[in-house]
Amino acid sequence: MCLLDRVVSWDRSSVVAIAGSHRRADHPLRVAGRLPALCGIEYAAQAMALHRGLCQPSEQGPAPGVLASIRDVTLNVVDLDEGPADLQVEAIQLAGDQQTKIYRFRVMSGDRVLVEGRASVVTRPAGAAVQRMGPGGARG
Repeated sequence: MCLLDRVVSWDRSSVVAIAGSHRRADHPLRVAGRLPALCGIEYAAQAMALHRGLCQPSEQGPAPGVLASIRDVTLNVVDLDEGPADLQVEAIQLAGDQQTKIYRFRVMSGDRVLVEGRASVVTRPAGAAVQRMGPGGARG
C-alpha cells in the first residue's frame, strides 16, 4: 500500500511528500467511512521509508525497517480527511546510525498541523533473523 503521491523535496536529513489518497472512498485504512487521524502515523512511516530509500539507494532497495517506537504524538483533528487539501508529510531525521534512525514527523493540510510526533525506525540487515516475543514476553 503506497499512500504518498510524490516527493516535493528531500536532502540527507529530511523529506517532504504530498498525498491525496486520504480523500479516496476506498482508502485501505478507512474504517466505517472514516479515516482516523491516527492513520497519519502510517503516512509519516511511509515518508521515513521513502527517505531511507532515497538516502541509501541500492540495487536491492533499502533494508527492511521496523517502526520501533512512536512518541509525543499530537492529533489535532479527529479525521485526516476533514479538509479538501492534499496532505503534506514531512519527516526530519534527528539522529541515527546505520541501523536506527529517529525522526520528527508532521502531517499537514495547508498551514494546519494535523498530526505530529517522533518515531524510531530500526533497520534489520538483510538475512538477519527476526526475534518474536511469545506469551509472557518469552522469546520464541
